Amino acid sequence: MSKNTICLWYNKDAEEAARFYADTFPDSKIGAIIRAPGKYPDGEEGDVLVVEFTVAGVPCIGLNGGPTFTHSEAFSFQINTENQEETDRYWNAIVGNGGQESECGWCKDKWGVSWQITPRILMEALAAGGEQAKRAFDAMMTMRKIDVAVIDAARKGGDAR
Repeated sequence: MSKNTICLWYNKDAEEAARFYADTFPDSKIGAIIRAPGKYPDGEEGDVLVVEFTVAGVPCIGLNGGPTFTHSEAFSFQINTENQEETDRYWNAIVGNGGQESECGWCKDKWGVSWQITPRILMEALAAGGEQAKRAFDAMMTMRKIDVAVIDAARKGGDAR
């Protein structure tokens, strides 16, 4: 186990979430599945208590802690993509598996975890600063899933719509 690990709280479906992440993102996998050695407030002895997993190289654990705490937009995974095909693949996997679209490249999976599906070209445009960044930012503000062609055109001073 890594010295620093992200812990995500789930009601009872940490294993299902971890398997979805491992199947969806490269450099992702399931590790140990730890079962409760005894009864606890939201579960029984033998229930899955903790799942160790990696999402795109980031070590995580999923804790089946019950319904007390839920996810919020204050935490998200940002997945950087190289092109529209990769952007579409991750976005569609999350939203198409019971998730929900949001604004500016953000979406939530069916467990309430927020994701930013962010094409590299958008981050490059924003990092460049100046008018290029403003045009790309203004274009992004009108989107749900990021449209790479529109960001590229805005970056260059045109409109791809």
